[in-house]
Amino acid sequence: MAKQLDYHTIYKIFDRFRDSEPEPKGELDHSNAYTLVVAVALSAQATDVGVNRATRGLFAVADTPEKMLALGLEGVTEHVKTIGLFRQKAKNVMKLSQILVDDYGGVVPSSRAALESLPGVGRKTANVVLNMWFGQPTQAVDTHVFRFGNRTGVAPGKDVVAVERAVEDQIPAEFQRHAHHWMILHGRYICKARKPVCTNCIIEDLCPFEEKTT
Repeated sequence: MAKQLDYHTIYKIFDRFRDSEPEPKGELDHSNAYTLVVAVALSAQATDVGVNRATRGLFAVADTPEKMLALGLEGVTEHVKTIGLFRQKAKNVMKLSQILVDDYGGVVPSSRAALESLPGVGRKTANVVLNMWFGQPTQAVDTHVFRFGNRTGVAPGKDVVAVERAVEDQIPAEFQRHAHHWMILHGRYICKARKPVCTNCIIEDLCPFEEKTT
């Protein structure tokens, strides 16, 4: 775990991220708030590419909770069978769809507490939905953000909640809206776990990581 970086260095880091990609986007395919919830819930322990491959056909026939319920558990399971833990995930999709219909009139709620009450939806999923669909400056901490935060000192923490809090506390307000996307994408393609691509890193000179690749 690196030492917490100072304000000015963090500002420079995110200013460069913004210059490089002013409007970073998540890589999960979706067409509305509901398909985003389902896609993010399915992405646990799976790649975005794999989820997109599975949901392409699923969302073509079921892009609302009502249509998903009409498709039925067997239909959902058949579509997502290439994703890890697909049986449990299919059950969660059906359960959360039923709750959305029964308790929210088929509309995805916009509070973290309500989202986290849905089966298969944890804090990270709720934060992704709040950020990507509702425009809230929430911070979804996945393995990439956790690694980046600790490796660079931007947001060090012993667990995901600590890193989330550090992101919210340390990163300047003007960068909060897109902060987690910049970190996810940088962690996924540059600041990789086993062999970071430091030679292609736009913040290499600002990063205190000692085991840089050259």
